[in-house]
Amino acid sequence: MKFCGTIFSLISRFWLPIILIVTTTLIVLAYHSVHFQTQSTPVNQLVTSILGEPQTFNTAFNQAGVNIFGLTYEGLVKENPVTGKVEPALAESWRISDDKLRIVFNLRSGLKWSDGKPLTADDVVFTYKDIYLNEEIPTVVIDTFRIGETRALPKVRKLDEHRIEFILPEPYVPFLGMTVADVLPAHVFQASVKAKDKEGKPMFLTKWGTDTPVDQLITNGPYILERYDIGQRLVFRRNPYYWRKDAQGNSQPYIERIVWQIVASTDTSLLQFRSGGLDVEALEPQHFSLLKRQEKQGNYKIYAQPSFRPEFLVFNLNKATRDGKPLVDPVKSRWFNTVEFRQAVAYAIDRQTMLNNTFQGLGKVENSPILAQSPYYLSPTEGLKVYDYNPQKAKELLLKAGFKYNDKNQLLDTLGNRVRFSLITGAGSKTTDAIGSQIKQDLSKIGIAVDFVTMVNNALVDKLLNSQDWETSFGSFLSSLEPNDLAGVWTPQNGGPLFNLSPRTGHKPIQGREVADWEAEIGKLYSQAAQEFDQAKRKAIYAKTQRLAQEYLPCIYLINRLEMLAVRNSIQGIKYSAKYTPIAHKFWNIHEIKVTQ
Repeated sequence: MKFCGTIFSLISRFWLPIILIVTTTLIVLAYHSVHFQTQSTPVNQLVTSILGEPQTFNTAFNQAGVNIFGLTYEGLVKENPVTGKVEPALAESWRISDDKLRIVFNLRSGLKWSDGKPLTADDVVFTYKDIYLNEEIPTVVIDTFRIGETRALPKVRKLDEHRIEFILPEPYVPFLGMTVADVLPAHVFQASVKAKDKEGKPMFLTKWGTDTPVDQLITNGPYILERYDIGQRLVFRRNPYYWRKDAQGNSQPYIERIVWQIVASTDTSLLQFRSGGLDVEALEPQHFSLLKRQEKQGNYKIYAQPSFRPEFLVFNLNKATRDGKPLVDPVKSRWFNTVEFRQAVAYAIDRQTMLNNTFQGLGKVENSPILAQSPYYLSPTEGLKVYDYNPQKAKELLLKAGFKYNDKNQLLDTLGNRVRFSLITGAGSKTTDAIGSQIKQDLSKIGIAVDFVTMVNNALVDKLLNSQDWETSFGSFLSSLEPNDLAGVWTPQNGGPLFNLSPRTGHKPIQGREVADWEAEIGKLYSQAAQEFDQAKRKAIYAKTQRLAQEYLPCIYLINRLEMLAVRNSIQGIKYSAKYTPIAHKFWNIHEIKVTQ
């Protein structure tokens, strides 16, 4: 998931010119420091930026959008985001049995890890059996592999050095796409999975944190992490053992080095791009007009497509306690768990104004958890409920639910409590600052006070997924054309959705979590859709999930922006996909891209 925003600063007019001078100087210095080349030693490289630091170098535990794994690892298959189809990766082919219960993958010949050791079926079986499907290891993917009503896990076995068989408990349409999961090196991790610490937990849990020396990281993807300077940059170099070759037999990727500059805000990265220090820049809406006017002069091209990460606001509906303390203040929990309250909030947010002002009209108002680009999308004309701006309707719903107003037009609950709650998001973006500010202003018009708070992304992820002590939040999940890719966001069986989350394996337990009837029904429908191979029937099932999601509204969908990427004309071979724009590595076909002088 990715949540973004910017921390507000108070700077006096006297100091501002000095700070701008220092900032510009640092940007120029940074530009020269990342271009490790001279006229006598040219380096074929691409330089971009990331907002924040990686959380881990162990792909099994990654929870953040800022991560290295799109460059350093591959799975058995890869999704083509342009066509939506599953394509071969480490596996050159596969065969699905007639009863849809068995899939046999055939690995490519000659696969190697970045240390030169062979990559075989043993690595694949180890990755799935000992890590991803191991109940003792709280990976972020184990729950996504639980299949059907029984939540049974698939089985995996080695047939020979190049063939692996997965055995499913029941037919499961999305399973092939789930084998995009990164394959890990058995010769590196096997001992740490078997060895236990003093608490009896696998030592693997502590392997490959961000303090691990980069020369110890073994990969199978197109790149190796060569250098990590905390707070400054990550540098990747081409993996000499990567398997891909072009039609002429030339090794891929073509780019020798990729540099990620770590920046504190999108303003910083924009300045670096305009000064020539970056080759690629993901554009905020407010920057589009400026950069579009300078497109020819700046020798770059702007790519744009509808986003795969619609913005939404989410309520914490979890009624559970941890160590005797409620995750959410019981007073506020009663508000959030009142459907009329959530619907009133939806009616009170002026999303069209948000689109026009914050996003400069570059996108559309979003109404569904399933992308409009998806063949399973249910449109408003087909019966999807929408919440167009109507503050009067919002007030009527609140009064109907027992809320009331005092003489200052402040909203009070039935016990006389002032309705006030916090809204959190990540730091670093003016766009999310503007979204939060507008939500705060819009809700004040119906008497609700909002405390808008931004925080660094790693702290936000920890609060949302681990401590779970939050009230409301907004941000975005990277979505897909296949709705089941977000099954974990909507089904209570897979650890629960963000709005009613169960703690992941290895975290402190909670007591008293409740699953509403509508939430359980959505979970059942997702399970049905995953077993239905008829496309028309699958669409009808997903239509029901969207109707329930919009009626009970645990998440209020806001805007689906245009995803925009400015790329130097020296970068050739791009097959642009908006799905990858917000991700650190930006390009899904990085192995095909070339840098020309």
